[in-house]
Amino acid sequence: MSVAGLKKQFYKASQMVSEKVGGAEGTKLDDDFRDLERKVDVTSKAVVDVISKTSEYLQPNPASRAKLSMLNTMSKIRGQVKNPGYPQAEGLLGECMGKYGRDLGEDTNFGGALVDVGEAMKRLAEVKDSLDIDVKQNFIDPLQGLCDKDLREIQHHLKKLEGRRLDYDYKKKRQGKIPDEEVRQALEKFHESKEVAETSMYNLLETDIEQVSQLSSLVESQLQYHRQAVQVLEELSDRLRDRMNEAQSRPRREYTPKPKPIFDFGDNNHSNGGYSTSMAPPPSLHVWPTQVESILDSCFFSFSPFSLHACVSSAPEQPSCKALYDFEPENEGELGFHEGDIITLTNQIDENWYEGMLNGQSGFFPLNYVEVLIPLPH
Repeated sequence: MSVAGLKKQFYKASQMVSEKVGGAEGTKLDDDFRDLERKVDVTSKAVVDVISKTSEYLQPNPASRAKLSMLNTMSKIRGQVKNPGYPQAEGLLGECMGKYGRDLGEDTNFGGALVDVGEAMKRLAEVKDSLDIDVKQNFIDPLQGLCDKDLREIQHHLKKLEGRRLDYDYKKKRQGKIPDEEVRQALEKFHESKEVAETSMYNLLETDIEQVSQLSSLVESQLQYHRQAVQVLEELSDRLRDRMNEAQSRPRREYTPKPKPIFDFGDNNHSNGGYSTSMAPPPSLHVWPTQVESILDSCFFSFSPFSLHACVSSAPEQPSCKALYDFEPENEGELGFHEGDIITLTNQIDENWYEGMLNGQSGFFPLNYVEVLIPLPH
């Protein structure tokens, strides 16, 4: 960095300290600029939060989101171009029903119905996959692009504006010691940065029709999903109604027990129906006294309190947390616990969920229900 650059950084730092510590007032920006800055800040927070909540809407179960994250990571390691999608609950239910329906037999009424419902559930999973793809392409990706490009560029302009304001305020308060030409140049750069930042914020807020269009795409994707789901379920309902009508019209068959077989036990001397079996004598259980003493000594040594204490004391400390409240699981994969339980931490899924183990059970639970005792390693 040049000498002029070092001096400018010193000026900025000095002015910031005087404002933060000494209470000095800097150059005030007009109300219109502040209003634009506030709206852009709200837009930025909205975009980030909506992207996160949309992912949770597409897949509410944190266990499934964790599985998807692992699958995506493995696909990148293997060099796969297309990442796997969300594991849809409808598809898992359909596979389960189809398996047991085929095991029971499709010729039976219940078995055939299980197969029918299972196939419909798989179709619903395919429809849900289409919803995920549409929402990601037409809603999440454009919002992510807005966050990564336009909003990041505005933040860069605002940061540059703040630096030039500090530089100008420092030089303005030291007129006479600093040449007037430097003060004038600092003022021009400040106004230049203000105009660039103001223009970029204005353009973003005036072109919000793009964000409205993306919201419209989200709603259209949902509407298409529900239309297709209704069609699948209506077809399934008709098939099940036909099965019920057929079963009700079919004459009921009475169960006729089979006649009991008659056995000729023959000679009563044989308790097993006349067939004799040879039984080998039981093995010898004789143990010498010296062997008994050796066995007892080894058992006492294995369960010695000193050896047990050594094992416990040498166990490494694991990441853990303490439950602040009772948590009742509502979804598959969640871990329930009571207030005061100590839970072993194994992973952090996202900013809201942990993964841990308690009493041999593994699952997911919300971060705000626990107090971290030993944090996870970074």
